[in-house]
Amino acid sequence: MLKHSTRRWLAGLGVAGAIVAASASPASAEDTDVKLGVYTPNLTIAAGSVGKYPDVILSASAPVVLPRGFTVQYDYTDLVGKVTVKEEQDSGSDCTSPSAGLVTCTIHHEYDLDEGGTNIAGLFQVVVAPTDKAKDGDSGKLIVTLNGSGLKSVSHDATVRVGEGVDLDAGPETNLSLAPGTKFTAPLKVSNAGEHTAKGASVLFMNDYGLNAGKHYSNCTYVGDALRSCQFTENLPAGATFGTTLPYVLGKDAFAPGFKYGEILWMTPAEFEDYQGYLDSRGGTLGKPGTDGKLDLTEENKASRGAQADTNPDNDWSSLAVTVTGENSTDLEAIGAKLTGKAGDKVKAAVGVRNNGPATLDHGRAGSSITYMTVDVPKGTSAVAVPKSCAPVEGDNWGEPGEPGARQYRCYFETFLKAGDEAVMDFELRIDTVIANATGLVKVNVPCKCDGGFYKDLKPANDTAKLLVNATGGQGGGDGDGDGDGGTLPITGESTGLIAGIGGLLLVAGVGGYVITKRRKTRFVA
Repeated sequence: MLKHSTRRWLAGLGVAGAIVAASASPASAEDTDVKLGVYTPNLTIAAGSVGKYPDVILSASAPVVLPRGFTVQYDYTDLVGKVTVKEEQDSGSDCTSPSAGLVTCTIHHEYDLDEGGTNIAGLFQVVVAPTDKAKDGDSGKLIVTLNGSGLKSVSHDATVRVGEGVDLDAGPETNLSLAPGTKFTAPLKVSNAGEHTAKGASVLFMNDYGLNAGKHYSNCTYVGDALRSCQFTENLPAGATFGTTLPYVLGKDAFAPGFKYGEILWMTPAEFEDYQGYLDSRGGTLGKPGTDGKLDLTEENKASRGAQADTNPDNDWSSLAVTVTGENSTDLEAIGAKLTGKAGDKVKAAVGVRNNGPATLDHGRAGSSITYMTVDVPKGTSAVAVPKSCAPVEGDNWGEPGEPGARQYRCYFETFLKAGDEAVMDFELRIDTVIANATGLVKVNVPCKCDGGFYKDLKPANDTAKLLVNATGGQGGGDGDGDGDGGTLPITGESTGLIAGIGGLLLVAGVGGYVITKRRKTRFVA
C-alpha cells in the first residue's frame, strides 16, 4: 500500500520536468523561519497584441507548505493606461481587482514549495496586455507580492515594456537519421511574417545532450560543446526569409537505437534581454562566445533599434529531430561499500551506480530516473539517515521518502548519467551489534512500475554489489565485481547532466517567462 506522500513522490518520477518533493512532510511556512522569495521576469509586449502571461516563480530556503488562502498580488499602478493586468476569461481562477492598478489572486489549497524555484503562474491565468493607447517605448513597474496568513510578505519589481510588434516565424522541423559519431549540418531559418522590419533577432537552443556543436561562432554562446544561443544584428524586412547552416556532431556516446531532439526558439533582442535578466537573477548562464568567427544570416528571398516584441509566439518554435541508428548501449554497475566500526558507531555508506559506457543515458525529456536501485541494510545495523530519493519498501508497501529504520529501500537517480561517471548517495548506518561479514546488497536496474529505468544492460552480472560491514580476511565488497572497497569514493565534481538538454538548470516554460528545475540530491562523480 502506498502512503499519500509516497504516491506523490513516485508520480513525480513520471512527469517531464516535474519537481520531486524533497521532503515527505515539509513544514508549514507559518511555523518556521524559512525565507520565501518571489520573482517575475521583465516582460516586453507588442503594441496591439493580446499580451503575455507573466511567470511567477516562488522559492524557499527549505521545503514548506504555503497555507490555504495565500495570495499573489499584481500592482501595476505605474502602468495604468498603458497596460492591463486581467484574469483570462473563463480561466476558473479566483482573481479580483480591489482598485485600479491592483489584481489579487487567491489560492484556496495548501501548496508544497521546494527550495528550488517553482513557476505557479499556471494556478491562475493572468495576462499582461497593452491598452489601445499603448505605444512603442511605454514602460513601467509591475510589482508582484506573495501574502498569506502567518507569512512574511515578499515582493519583486519587474519592468514591463511596450514595443513595436514583429512576427518571427521559425520555419519547419528538420528530421535526420544518423549513427553515433556522425558529422552533419542542419538548416537554421527565420522569416519575418509581420508588417514591420525586425531589428535583429536572437535564438535559443534547447538541445539534448549529444547534439554537439561542430563549430563555436563568436556571436553564439556555448556550454562545452552545447550550443545555447546566437545573436544576429541583421535587419529582417517584412516578408523576407533568412537562413544559415549549423554544423553538428552526433556524440559517439549517443544511445542507440534512440532519439535526440532539439528545440529552437526565436526572440526579438528585447525579449532575449528579458530572458538574460532572468538567467542572471537565478545564477544561470548561456555559456561563453565561440572563437570560430561570426555566423551570418543570409537573405533567401526578398519581400516586394527600439524595443520590439513578437505578436505571434506560436510560430517562434522549430526543432531538430535526430533518430539515432545502430546499436550502442551501456553497462551500469552497482557501487557497494565496505565499512568497519564497533557497536554504537555511525558509519557512512556511499552507494550508487557507475556508467561504464559506451553510451550516455539521458532521460531528461521524460524527467525520469536513469535507473532504480534497492539497498538491503546489513544485519546488526540500522539505517539512521537516508537520502530523500529513497523510500522504504516491504513487499508492496512503501514508506515515506527518507524514512530511517527500514531493512530495504528503493531509490531513484537523476535523469542523466554520462559514460564514465558515477552517481552516489549516502546512507548513514548505526552498528547495533558487531557481526563479522554482515552483508547487505545494492542492486541497480531493478524493475519499477514507473517511468524510466534501464533494462538493456550490457553486463547484468555487475548489477549487484555488497554492502559489507566488519569484513574478515578474504571478504570482498564495494563494486559489483567484488574488488573495490567502496569506502573511499571521490565526492567532487558535477555531472554534465546539469547542463545537458532540458535536464539542465533552466527550462523555457512558455512565451512569457521561464522556470527552474530542482536538482535532486545525488552527488555526481566525473
